[in-house]
Amino acid sequence: MKRILIIAALFGVIKQGLAQQISTQQLLDGKELNPITTAVPFLLIGPDSKQGAMGDVGVATDPDINSVHWNGSKLAFAEKKFGAGFTVTPWLRLLVPDINLYYLSGYAKISKKQAIASSLRYFSLGSIQLTDIQGQSLGEYRPNEFAWDIAFSQLLSKNFSMGVAGRFINSGISRAYVNGNQGNAASTVAVDLSGFYKSNEFKLGGKKAIATAGFAFTNIGGKIRYSTRRDFIPMNMRLGAGLKTNIDDYNTFGVYMDFNKLLVPTNPKYAFVKDANGQPTNSLQIDPATQAPVIEKGKDPNVPVVQGMLQSFGDAPGGFREELQEINISTGVEYWYNKVFAARAGYFYEPKTKGARQYFSMGLGVRYSVINIDGSYLIPVTINNPLQRTWRISLSFEFDASGKNKTEPSATDPNQP
Repeated sequence: MKRILIIAALFGVIKQGLAQQISTQQLLDGKELNPITTAVPFLLIGPDSKQGAMGDVGVATDPDINSVHWNGSKLAFAEKKFGAGFTVTPWLRLLVPDINLYYLSGYAKISKKQAIASSLRYFSLGSIQLTDIQGQSLGEYRPNEFAWDIAFSQLLSKNFSMGVAGRFINSGISRAYVNGNQGNAASTVAVDLSGFYKSNEFKLGGKKAIATAGFAFTNIGGKIRYSTRRDFIPMNMRLGAGLKTNIDDYNTFGVYMDFNKLLVPTNPKYAFVKDANGQPTNSLQIDPATQAPVIEKGKDPNVPVVQGMLQSFGDAPGGFREELQEINISTGVEYWYNKVFAARAGYFYEPKTKGARQYFSMGLGVRYSVINIDGSYLIPVTINNPLQRTWRISLSFEFDASGKNKTEPSATDPNQP
């Protein structure tokens, strides 16, 4: 049961109690910890090694097999006819040795201006030995979560496309035995709405260059219910831009940046009962009329989905300064030599008060005919970080309908078949 509680805490099931405890904790510099917690946070994990090697930047990078997760609208610019890929990611290796994320994705161009895609994300949380309060075995339990996507992308002009995706989400982490009864899996549905801009080729310092930009509103959907309460899923807004330059016939260099913000209410600062000396105790102050905890700063997070999305832009108890801290920044660079070998690096930054995920990443890629092999490795800024030793390996295949596959497609004409 201890391991179940650890996994539950890690993945956002115990939300309200955790939020109330966190609100009273302090960093060494006096700033309060107040991370945003959601259910099914596995939906935010970068599923592939290419973008993973660039600090999880991906809304304005070139279209590829895994674009459904980052920005599905990019696939309308894909110049291969169809492709498929697979990625495996061991996750939180320092905490639990058998948690893995598997990602299977594919796409197909159905016309010069349209593309369809689908992906399956499977999150295995390992094996847990269940026992009752007497220590008697109740068997083995293997919790898991998965999400299945279907996406469509359409070119609206030579330089701009939009995309929409539907997603079915299922979480089985609540199936553990509680008081002798087995819980049920929780599920919900969500949609993504995205857009992608790709400029015409222009001169930059005498070199050929292309600028890109994109947006993606992802996981916009209903709350998910594990027991009697409903929790927000990780609805997210991603904005980004990129610039790719052809240095010469053999060398290409790109730089990219993304900004991410969860469209989920921020935990408020609750009021605590004060003792005779006027000092706060560990007991929450309860409103006698509503029997709900009294909010000292911030807003009530128990609101409908649409209200919660709008509220997320101005409900932080620390005001505008805290709202800015809820924006995560990803930066990445990609270098290609002779359109066959790639080297990538990036950095992901999340403020300390909102989770403190701060890490460098790097990786390599090789392209041979229709085959792409990519790998990445994550290097946390802090020592003994749970994300330490995180690596990803991706294998993908892309084909032209004619069977003639170029090593690198032209970047000048998005409508080229």
